[in-house]
Amino acid sequence: MDVIRSVDTMHALALGWRARGKKVGFVPTMGYLHRGHTTLIELMRQRCEILVVSIYVNPLQFAPNEDLGRYPRDPEGDARKCEAAKCDILFMPDNLYPPDFRTTVNVGQITTRWEGAARPTHFQGVATVVCRLFGLVQPTAAMFGEKDYQQFAVLKSMAHDLAMGIEIVPGPLVRDHDGLALSSRNVYLSAEDRRRALSLHRALYAMRDSRAPTATERVAEGRAILDCDSLDYLAVVDPDTLEPVERIDRPLRAIATARYGKTRLLDNVAIEP
Repeated sequence: MDVIRSVDTMHALALGWRARGKKVGFVPTMGYLHRGHTTLIELMRQRCEILVVSIYVNPLQFAPNEDLGRYPRDPEGDARKCEAAKCDILFMPDNLYPPDFRTTVNVGQITTRWEGAARPTHFQGVATVVCRLFGLVQPTAAMFGEKDYQQFAVLKSMAHDLAMGIEIVPGPLVRDHDGLALSSRNVYLSAEDRRRALSLHRALYAMRDSRAPTATERVAEGRAILDCDSLDYLAVVDPDTLEPVERIDRPLRAIATARYGKTRLLDNVAIEP
């Protein structure tokens, strides 16, 4: 595995692969890798000739009051995990943006609800960094985990709308032994907050397994199970547009974000009619 820190070196390599018609798989991350990330890397390894993983904590997707400075980092451990997962290139730029960088990417309506309402600048930052990474890495396919389901839907929409010619592949949501969705932010949970946080996926599972025909009824069932300090949202949505849905008559998604102490956790499950 080669570790690349230079943006220019990464781009030159990628253009060479493209000229030779190589299948390049890409897994962008912000590091502090856990089993959820390595699962994506291992799955993408099976789909490509050259596998690139990037690690970059993107300042554009953090608001001034958010935890950019506290975001956990472990570059040495991350490198070992990438090598064990048979990554070819680990792209770890110190700075991804040139001094004169002035472009942003806005994906529109799909970014205005849910996470977009709670964090108004977040998805613009996500779409912008991924768009720049796509230009540098020139992948034929990129994988994003379904744990951040709205992010996956936003980036899939961006790649489609801008005719990028990149296959956006969903990666499975991976859970810990107790059912908690794996997240780099789980390290912030106290023992008591982690115990209470298990109610998040249990609420979503109850909504998934319910026989109630409407979202209103299923959300009420989920709320009755939740034990959190505050709930940002709990909803049933269309899996492509992220718009709220009332009738449970087709494949849908139940999404939720709740706070436990100072930690904000996301989770979701697929719902079948």
